[in-house]
Amino acid sequence: MKARTAFLVLLTAGVVGTAAWLVFFSPVLGVRSIEIVGNLTVPSERIERQAGVADLHPLATVDLAGVQSRVLGIRQLASAKVDRVWPGTLRIEVVEREPVAAVPAGDKVAIVDGHGVVIEVRPTAPPLLPVLRVDNLAAGDPATVAALQVIQAVPDAIAPKVRQVRAGTAEGVTLELSDGRTVVWGGPDRPQEKGRILTALLKREKANVYDVSSPDVVTLK
Repeated sequence: MKARTAFLVLLTAGVVGTAAWLVFFSPVLGVRSIEIVGNLTVPSERIERQAGVADLHPLATVDLAGVQSRVLGIRQLASAKVDRVWPGTLRIEVVEREPVAAVPAGDKVAIVDGHGVVIEVRPTAPPLLPVLRVDNLAAGDPATVAALQVIQAVPDAIAPKVRQVRAGTAEGVTLELSDGRTVVWGGPDRPQEKGRILTALLKREKANVYDVSSPDVVTLK
Protein backbone atom coordinates (compact mmCIF):
# COMPACT_ATOMS: atom_id res chain seq x y z
CA MET A 1 0.00 0.00 0.00
CA LYS A 2 2.78 2.38 0.95
CA ALA A 3 4.67 1.53 -2.22
CA ARG A 4 1.56 2.22 -4.27
CA THR A 5 1.05 5.55 -2.56
CA ALA A 6 4.67 6.51 -3.08
CA PHE A 7 4.39 5.55 -6.75
CA LEU A 8 1.30 7.73 -7.18
CA VAL A 9 3.03 10.65 -5.49
CA LEU A 10 6.04 10.28 -7.75
CA LEU A 11 3.81 9.92 -10.79
CA THR A 12 1.84 13.04 -9.86
CA ALA A 13 5.02 14.99 -9.22
CA GLY A 14 6.36 13.88 -12.58
CA VAL A 15 3.20 14.94 -14.38
CA VAL A 16 3.15 18.32 -12.64
CA GLY A 17 6.84 18.84 -13.31
CA THR A 18 6.44 17.96 -16.97
CA ALA A 19 3.46 20.28 -17.31
CA ALA A 20 5.36 23.11 -15.62
CA TRP A 21 8.32 22.56 -17.91
CA LEU A 22 6.08 22.58 -20.98
CA VAL A 23 4.38 25.82 -19.91
CA PHE A 24 7.23 27.85 -18.43
CA PHE A 25 10.40 26.62 -20.08
CA SER A 26 9.68 24.64 -23.24
CA PRO A 27 9.23 26.20 -26.69
CA VAL A 28 6.26 23.85 -27.19
CA LEU A 29 3.97 26.59 -25.82
CA GLY A 30 6.20 29.40 -27.01
CA VAL A 31 5.30 32.51 -28.97
CA ARG A 32 4.72 31.43 -32.54
CA SER A 33 2.91 34.52 -33.76
CA ILE A 34 2.30 38.12 -32.73
CA GLU A 35 -1.08 39.55 -33.65
CA ILE A 36 -1.20 43.33 -34.05
CA VAL A 37 -4.61 45.00 -34.16
CA GLY A 38 -5.79 48.61 -34.20
CA ASN A 39 -2.89 50.10 -36.15
CA LEU A 40 -3.71 52.19 -39.20
CA THR A 41 -0.51 54.05 -40.07
CA VAL A 42 2.17 52.41 -37.93
CA PRO A 43 3.39 49.22 -39.66
CA SER A 44 2.77 45.97 -37.80
CA GLU A 45 6.41 45.01 -38.38
CA ARG A 46 7.57 48.09 -36.49
CA ILE A 47 5.32 47.33 -33.53
CA GLU A 48 6.47 43.71 -33.50
CA ARG A 49 10.11 44.76 -33.48
CA GLN A 50 9.46 47.25 -30.71
CA ALA A 51 7.75 44.54 -28.64
CA GLY A 52 11.07 42.70 -28.49
CA VAL A 53 9.72 39.18 -27.96
CA ALA A 54 11.82 36.36 -29.39
CA ASP A 55 10.28 33.53 -31.42
CA LEU A 56 9.29 30.54 -29.27
CA HIS A 57 9.83 32.43 -26.01
CA PRO A 58 7.53 30.65 -23.51
CA LEU A 59 4.21 32.49 -23.75
CA ALA A 60 3.57 32.11 -20.03
CA THR A 61 6.68 34.05 -19.07
CA VAL A 62 6.32 36.97 -21.47
CA ASP A 63 6.46 40.20 -19.46
CA LEU A 64 3.23 41.79 -20.67
CA ALA A 65 3.86 45.09 -18.88
CA GLY A 66 7.35 45.24 -20.36
CA VAL A 67 6.04 44.63 -23.86
CA GLN A 68 3.42 47.34 -23.37
CA SER A 69 6.03 49.81 -22.16
CA ARG A 70 8.32 49.13 -25.11
CA VAL A 71 5.50 49.40 -27.65
CA LEU A 72 4.41 52.74 -26.20
CA GLY A 73 7.90 53.98 -27.03
CA ILE A 74 6.43 54.57 -30.48
CA ARG A 75 5.22 58.18 -30.38
CA GLN A 76 2.32 57.57 -32.72
CA LEU A 77 0.67 55.18 -30.26
CA ALA A 78 -1.60 56.48 -27.50
CA SER A 79 -2.26 53.14 -25.79
CA ALA A 80 -1.45 49.45 -26.02
CA LYS A 81 -2.94 46.33 -24.47
CA VAL A 82 -1.01 43.05 -24.48
CA ASP A 83 -2.63 39.63 -23.94
CA ARG A 84 -1.72 35.96 -24.21
CA VAL A 85 -3.83 33.90 -26.60
CA TRP A 86 -3.10 30.22 -26.07
CA PRO A 87 -1.47 28.13 -27.29
CA GLY A 88 1.10 30.41 -28.95
CA THR A 89 -0.08 33.91 -29.86
CA LEU A 90 0.79 37.25 -28.30
CA ARG A 91 -1.92 39.80 -29.07
CA ILE A 92 -1.10 43.51 -29.05
CA GLU A 93 -4.02 45.90 -29.44
CA VAL A 94 -3.04 49.51 -30.03
CA VAL A 95 -4.75 52.87 -30.42
CA GLU A 96 -2.94 55.43 -32.54
CA ARG A 97 -2.75 59.11 -31.70
CA GLU A 98 -4.86 61.23 -34.03
CA PRO A 99 -3.08 64.28 -35.46
CA VAL A 100 -5.14 67.45 -35.11
CA ALA A 101 -2.73 70.33 -35.77
CA ALA A 102 0.67 71.32 -37.11
CA VAL A 103 2.87 73.61 -35.03
CA PRO A 104 5.78 75.54 -36.61
CA ALA A 105 9.12 74.45 -35.13
CA GLY A 106 11.96 76.33 -36.79
CA ASP A 107 12.10 75.28 -40.42
CA LYS A 108 9.94 72.22 -39.69
CA VAL A 109 6.54 71.48 -38.18
CA ALA A 110 5.55 69.36 -35.22
CA ILE A 111 2.42 67.27 -35.65
CA VAL A 112 0.44 67.14 -32.39
CA ASP A 113 -2.56 65.20 -31.15
CA GLY A 114 -5.55 66.50 -29.22
CA HIS A 115 -3.58 66.53 -25.97
CA GLY A 116 -0.64 68.49 -27.35
CA VAL A 117 1.64 65.46 -27.58
CA VAL A 118 4.11 65.71 -30.45
CA ILE A 119 3.57 62.69 -32.68
CA GLU A 120 6.28 63.44 -35.20
CA VAL A 121 8.25 66.25 -36.82
CA ARG A 122 7.98 66.81 -40.57
CA PRO A 123 9.53 69.17 -43.13
CA THR A 124 6.07 70.47 -44.09
CA ALA A 125 2.57 70.34 -42.65
CA PRO A 126 -0.01 67.91 -44.08
CA PRO A 127 -2.42 69.90 -46.29
CA LEU A 128 -5.57 69.27 -44.26
CA LEU A 129 -4.20 70.00 -40.79
CA PRO A 130 -4.64 73.52 -39.41
CA VAL A 131 -1.52 75.38 -38.33
CA LEU A 132 -1.60 76.09 -34.60
CA ARG A 133 0.16 79.19 -33.28
CA VAL A 134 0.56 79.55 -29.51
CA ASP A 135 3.20 81.26 -27.38
CA ASN A 136 4.11 78.15 -25.41
CA LEU A 137 3.30 74.76 -26.91
CA ALA A 138 2.89 72.38 -23.97
CA ALA A 139 0.40 69.70 -22.98
CA GLY A 140 -0.56 71.65 -19.85
CA ASP A 141 -0.46 75.17 -21.29
CA PRO A 142 -3.97 76.72 -20.96
CA ALA A 143 -3.87 78.41 -24.37
CA THR A 144 -2.64 75.21 -26.05
CA VAL A 145 -5.31 73.11 -24.33
CA ALA A 146 -8.06 75.55 -25.28
CA ALA A 147 -6.95 75.80 -28.90
CA LEU A 148 -6.81 72.04 -29.32
CA GLN A 149 -10.26 71.66 -27.77
CA VAL A 150 -11.62 74.25 -30.18
CA ILE A 151 -10.02 72.57 -33.19
CA GLN A 152 -11.74 69.32 -32.27
CA ALA A 153 -15.06 71.07 -31.64
CA VAL A 154 -15.28 72.83 -35.00
CA PRO A 155 -18.15 71.30 -37.04
CA ASP A 156 -17.15 68.82 -39.73
CA ALA A 157 -18.51 71.07 -42.47
CA ILE A 158 -16.16 73.89 -41.42
CA ALA A 159 -13.08 71.99 -40.24
CA PRO A 160 -11.54 71.50 -43.74
CA LYS A 161 -11.67 75.28 -44.24
CA VAL A 162 -9.69 76.11 -41.09
CA ARG A 163 -6.15 76.96 -42.14
CA GLN A 164 -4.76 78.55 -38.98
CA VAL A 165 -5.65 78.70 -35.30
CA ARG A 166 -4.24 81.33 -32.97
CA ALA A 167 -4.47 81.38 -29.18
CA GLY A 168 -2.77 84.06 -27.10
CA THR A 169 -4.83 83.03 -24.09
CA ALA A 170 -7.29 80.26 -23.22
CA GLU A 171 -10.17 82.66 -23.90
CA GLY A 172 -8.75 84.17 -27.07
CA VAL A 173 -8.88 81.47 -29.74
CA THR A 174 -9.36 82.66 -33.32
CA LEU A 175 -9.68 80.72 -36.55
CA GLU A 176 -8.49 81.83 -39.97
CA LEU A 177 -10.39 80.22 -42.84
CA SER A 178 -9.04 79.37 -46.27
CA ASP A 179 -11.12 82.13 -47.91
CA GLY A 180 -9.59 84.82 -45.70
CA ARG A 181 -12.42 85.15 -43.21
CA THR A 182 -11.70 85.17 -39.47
CA VAL A 183 -13.69 83.55 -36.68
CA VAL A 184 -13.34 84.83 -33.12
CA TRP A 185 -14.22 81.68 -31.18
CA GLY A 186 -13.12 82.78 -27.72
CA GLY A 187 -12.77 80.03 -25.12
CA PRO A 188 -13.59 76.34 -25.47
CA ASP A 189 -16.91 76.71 -23.63
CA ARG A 190 -20.31 76.12 -25.30
CA PRO A 191 -18.77 74.50 -28.40
CA GLN A 192 -22.01 73.06 -29.82
CA GLU A 193 -23.80 76.41 -29.71
CA LYS A 194 -20.87 78.22 -31.28
CA GLY A 195 -20.54 75.60 -33.98
CA ARG A 196 -24.22 75.67 -34.85
CA ILE A 197 -24.35 79.48 -35.00
CA LEU A 198 -21.15 79.73 -37.03
CA THR A 199 -22.34 77.15 -39.56
CA ALA A 200 -25.52 79.12 -40.16
CA LEU A 201 -23.75 82.49 -40.37
CA LEU A 202 -21.15 81.35 -42.89
CA LYS A 203 -23.93 80.18 -45.17
CA ARG A 204 -26.11 83.27 -45.14
CA GLU A 205 -24.05 86.25 -43.92
CA LYS A 206 -21.09 87.83 -45.71
CA ALA A 207 -18.49 89.35 -43.42
CA ASN A 208 -14.78 89.43 -42.77
CA VAL A 209 -14.96 88.63 -39.07
CA TYR A 210 -17.48 86.40 -37.28
CA ASP A 211 -17.40 86.76 -33.51
CA VAL A 212 -19.15 83.84 -31.80
CA SER A 213 -17.14 84.08 -28.57
CA SER A 214 -20.41 84.87 -26.80
CA PRO A 215 -23.18 82.87 -28.53
CA ASP A 216 -25.81 85.14 -26.94
CA VAL A 217 -24.40 88.27 -28.62
CA VAL A 218 -22.88 87.45 -32.02
CA THR A 219 -21.23 90.21 -34.00
CA LEU A 220 -20.09 90.51 -37.61
CA LYS A 221 -17.59 92.93 -39.14
